Amino acid sequence: MQASCPSAWLVEHSHYIKPGGRVLDVASGAGRNAVWLARQGFRVTAVDRDAAALATLKSQAPDIEVQARDLEQGAWPYVGEYFDAIVVCRYLYRPLLPVLADSLAAQGVLIYETFMQGHEQYGRPSNPDFLLRSNELADTFKPLLRIAAYEEGLLQLPPNPAVLQRLVALAR
Repeated sequence: MQASCPSAWLVEHSHYIKPGGRVLDVASGAGRNAVWLARQGFRVTAVDRDAAALATLKSQAPDIEVQARDLEQGAWPYVGEYFDAIVVCRYLYRPLLPVLADSLAAQGVLIYETFMQGHEQYGRPSNPDFLLRSNELADTFKPLLRIAAYEEGLLQLPPNPAVLQRLVALAR
């Protein structure tokens, strides 16, 4: 089984990641981003609560470290560890946002992309708990990191339109 294409936002901004750097792919699922990152020479840890998806990922990319963890339960499992990049695509758990900023190495980068209010007219998620408010990523990370790129709104992404917020932010 071949992983689908990586996030275009990630690909566009991957030059911010230190060559050969350590990357945490949060809520990686089947690993579309993790596989692409590993092929670019990054050392990737993929974390997701779906052990079956991670097993599939590990079978197609044995060089990726996979960790089955529910990041919404218990303490942050990476206390004292720092990543050159943290990638989050299409996942939102607000209590983790400041923790992600604290887990970046010096000159590390956070590349984040997820759904925002307005997306419910195009499909799931439609629950407001999983939809960002306008400017929420920028407002959350501006005091913690230096924002290098930000956008929000309707994007015509194959196969369906999506209303997204996308952020690239650098450790100070």
